[in-house]
Amino acid sequence: MSLMNSESKQRRLKAAVVGVGYLGRFHAQKYKAIKNAELVGVYDSNFERCKEVAAELGVKAFLSLNELVGQVEAATVAATTSAHFEASKYLLDNGIHLHIEKPITSTSREGQTLCELAKKKNLKLQVGHVERFNPALIAVKEKLKKPLFIECHRLASFKPRGVDVNVVLDLMIHDLDMILHLVQSEPTSVSAVGTPVITKTYDIANARIEFASGAVANVTASRVSLQAQRKFRVFQDSQYLSMDFGTGDVRLMTKTGEWSGEGQPPIDMQSWNLEKSDALLAETESFVDACLNNKPCVVSGEDGMRALRLAEQILGAIENRNR
Repeated sequence: MSLMNSESKQRRLKAAVVGVGYLGRFHAQKYKAIKNAELVGVYDSNFERCKEVAAELGVKAFLSLNELVGQVEAATVAATTSAHFEASKYLLDNGIHLHIEKPITSTSREGQTLCELAKKKNLKLQVGHVERFNPALIAVKEKLKKPLFIECHRLASFKPRGVDVNVVLDLMIHDLDMILHLVQSEPTSVSAVGTPVITKTYDIANARIEFASGAVANVTASRVSLQAQRKFRVFQDSQYLSMDFGTGDVRLMTKTGEWSGEGQPPIDMQSWNLEKSDALLAETESFVDACLNNKPCVVSGEDGMRALRLAEQILGAIENRNR
């Protein structure tokens, strides 16, 4: 269901996508699917790829970032992570609202610069932590009052794309954002281990994070696994919740009374499957809505920064262990 209200239907947001590799092409397709958005064109440093995607979608192939200025109001930056900062800073400097794929930048210092610039220019800055728009998380968030222990497994088979960054910034950062979103507390202690397997950087990592609230998270990410897995488990007082982001399966176990010590304990078991939805479309709709109606972004630049800072703490802990 579209987020757009009747007022915003009076005009369409002119947008572009910067970086139309594997993921950027999908971003461009989503803009084309939104009634209140007009995909003006795409830009990629590989102009042959740029022309290919532009032709597929019937839009302009921009020759440079400079061409976007004056032609679009908003852009999604889906280039490689190392290219995020320069492209995003240029676009913000020129008054363009931004949706930046995760992680926001290569370093938190760069990310902080973008957040401050967006605020100064009064521009929207959203970060692409797409799991926030996953129906499984949306459906159960209200049940997660005070998480005490969170366990995440995000495992994937090896793919050559995305290896410009380590597995913490590539995959684990999705779960870090969700954990921070649910716990609403600052990390106080981080220990971690990681190792290269195929690439020269970390391809598998595990972190244990303790928070000021008393919550603890155990997070594992791998991009060299034989089978894919995206499971997220939360324990809290009298409840255990399990979510499978891949299948949409959700299971909730709730204690309903005191156990006498005999027979089966008083536990209510619920399980359901959420119909798969298009989380990337919902994310893009949300960004368009924020730009057209001057609403806060669901995943702000500051949210992206929090996840990146925690990722940097984890990487620092891995480095210390490997010395």
